[in-house]
Amino acid sequence: MAWFRRATLGGVALLLAAALAGCSSDKPKPTPLANVTPKIAGRQVWSVKLDSVKFPLSMLVRDGKFVVASTDGTILVLDADSGREVFRTSVGAPLSAGIGSDGRFYAVVTQDNTLVTFEGTKEIWRAQLNSRVSTAPFVAGERVFVMGVDRAVHAFDALNGKRLWDLQRPGEALTLLHIGVLMAVGNTLIAGQGPRVAGIDPDRGTLRWEVPLGTPRGSNEVERLSDLIGPAVRSGTRLCARSFQASVGCVEADSGRLLWARNTGGINAVGGDDEIIFGADASDRIAAWKADNGETLWTSERMLYRGLSAPAAIGPTVAFGDFEGHVHFLDRKDGQPLLRLSTDGSQVVGRPVLSGKTLLVATRNGGFFAFRPE
Repeated sequence: MAWFRRATLGGVALLLAAALAGCSSDKPKPTPLANVTPKIAGRQVWSVKLDSVKFPLSMLVRDGKFVVASTDGTILVLDADSGREVFRTSVGAPLSAGIGSDGRFYAVVTQDNTLVTFEGTKEIWRAQLNSRVSTAPFVAGERVFVMGVDRAVHAFDALNGKRLWDLQRPGEALTLLHIGVLMAVGNTLIAGQGPRVAGIDPDRGTLRWEVPLGTPRGSNEVERLSDLIGPAVRSGTRLCARSFQASVGCVEADSGRLLWARNTGGINAVGGDDEIIFGADASDRIAAWKADNGETLWTSERMLYRGLSAPAAIGPTVAFGDFEGHVHFLDRKDGQPLLRLSTDGSQVVGRPVLSGKTLLVATRNGGFFAFRPE
């Protein structure tokens, strides 16, 4: 069952829901893992240990480097091939969301709702926000964009922290304390606002278009929760994402046109590429859909109730982490297991990210493990 947190924002009571799965005492037992005979080669190539990851983590890939952060406020940039530390700095306070960067500026948000921006390792400004943040800031065009759990979007000048604009839309009484959708396609800022994908003018903060990806269903506010879960999958101008508990679908981001949506439950982000979108539902039943029209290609129940992470597509495979720190590499054509590798035994969190041939996986205990499937 869910747990809830109440916060007061501008005099309005806002309910925040998080950890809406995995908290029930009567949850079915995880499916035992069958032995896997490796059908592809793969190995761990390096690892790094940080404090922990007890916040919604989004990892980045920039110019052959991984950008990561930990609960205690550490920001770390690592060479993707070797794991060599490029640089490290610290906010000096616990984080509430992952890190955003364009390779020059790095922005994070602390648990006391402070937006902190660095240029390299040098902190250059801080700004106080009015709501909690669970989505990593987005940095582009010498601007820092931030979306609160109230789904208000704010823009700041990356050089000096000047607030440029705010966009507050009518919202639902209940929202998720979870990674949302905040990114850009061309000169349009994309934000998930409830079940809607919104296209925003990044210069003015005005709405260009919006399209619903999910339709809320249920008899109460909890059942009708349908916020978009990020990170989204981008291929050209096509964006694909999950609407919490409601659907998976794709939109054309240059026009705001809905391409397809399929009713399916689920609480974690989808993964994929220009051909296939992958995801696991709330029972960890895995599905693969054609990216262009949403046709179901295959489903698998081999890992029911194993607390699967968001997936990452890697060449001929798709990788999911689970609650015991295993990383499962499946055949993207039919979901058959190809390889299983292990981390530190704690839950895999966030969506694994790929740089070249190196896949980075993060765990709840603060382990960052680089794998190279071949």
